[in-house]
Amino acid sequence: MEITLNGYYTLILATLVLLLGRFLVRKVKFLEDFNIPEPVAGGLIAAVIVYALNFIWGYSFNFHQGLQTATMLMFFASIGLSADFGRLKAGGTPLLIFTIVVSIFIILQDVVGVTMASALGLDPLLGLVTGSIALTGGHGTAGAWGTVLEQEYGVVGATTLGIAVATYGLVAGGIVGGPVARRLINKLGLKPTPANLNPSDVEKVAGAQSLYSTKHSEKEASDNQEMFEKPDNIRLITASSTIETLALFAGALAFADLMTIVAEGTSFELPTFVWALAGGVILRNSLTMIFNFDMFDRAIDVIGNASLSLFLAMALLSLKLWELTDLAGPVLIILLVQTFVMILYVYFITFKVMGKNYDAAVLSAGHCGFGMGATPTAIANMQAVTDRYLPSPKAFLIVPMVGAFFVDIVNATVLQIFTKLPFM
Repeated sequence: MEITLNGYYTLILATLVLLLGRFLVRKVKFLEDFNIPEPVAGGLIAAVIVYALNFIWGYSFNFHQGLQTATMLMFFASIGLSADFGRLKAGGTPLLIFTIVVSIFIILQDVVGVTMASALGLDPLLGLVTGSIALTGGHGTAGAWGTVLEQEYGVVGATTLGIAVATYGLVAGGIVGGPVARRLINKLGLKPTPANLNPSDVEKVAGAQSLYSTKHSEKEASDNQEMFEKPDNIRLITASSTIETLALFAGALAFADLMTIVAEGTSFELPTFVWALAGGVILRNSLTMIFNFDMFDRAIDVIGNASLSLFLAMALLSLKLWELTDLAGPVLIILLVQTFVMILYVYFITFKVMGKNYDAAVLSAGHCGFGMGATPTAIANMQAVTDRYLPSPKAFLIVPMVGAFFVDIVNATVLQIFTKLPFM
């Protein structure tokens, strides 16, 4: 029996999934420790229930796709609207260098995924799913690209696989980041130190490190962490600022819709969500640089986080878990190789390029976090290191900006190039 749910009932079920996920994350320590998102925790339970209903009684559910697409586009528009290139000045040269290091790794991740998938007899496009689509991109990018790969390239199970791989990445990124950083710090000869040190003590204990120890840099690091990594924190927004922000979202989505139509059949043809991200970037930086417009980041953050949560809940409700049966073995092999490559890259490239000092070690922990999982995992990794050793405002300034939006812009560009290659 096939059951079709309209937008109202789809929205109701999505909110129930989010409430279930919140309950599970608060009650199950494993989920909390590894920063498993609430939509993923609740959504996977919902997907299992849907699978059981299909397996036992033959029920099949069709959820409202228009609402899911709208929330996905809102999320990617929020990334673009947050991408203030003026913030590059705050991070300076280290931010630019770290972005380049991360960008090279995204390419490497996709090369490994495609190569391994081809060697194991899988569709090379599934290699992208086990590469930067789900690992660096996380659940939001996995859901978005999964839909594109299924509808435009005929890749069966891309969304389901992407969600599963992204979940693996969250756990793996949280597991490997801390040990890698500790090993690098041991090479520097630093010992665990009480966290509450004054700036002069920091300089004495770690003379080899290059920390930003001024109040200004510490405040910027805290602000960046607050803005991007704590979606449940209270944001002081008003009705008027929300309406203004929604107008910006509408502009980004209108741009995405227009460019999707205009670029169709040309070399500039891109998925609509990539145009939504690009529209947000253009709108944000045009208004701030040319017209000195004061963007209301807190409203963008709230709307973006809410859109992502609803999108993931609806995407997980639509999962077809039975499509993963034949892929489990080969995919696990690819993911283990990807984890090993992540460790080697951070150990021999990220750490050395970023200065071979304490900050570089903390940045390496962060890179493991969002290179395999998501930015919140990166923050958790870095907090685990700095709580045990010393503060690193430099790392907490750079990682949220790179992980929150710069990496998504680079990833979208790299993936678009890969999907156009002749052997894909």
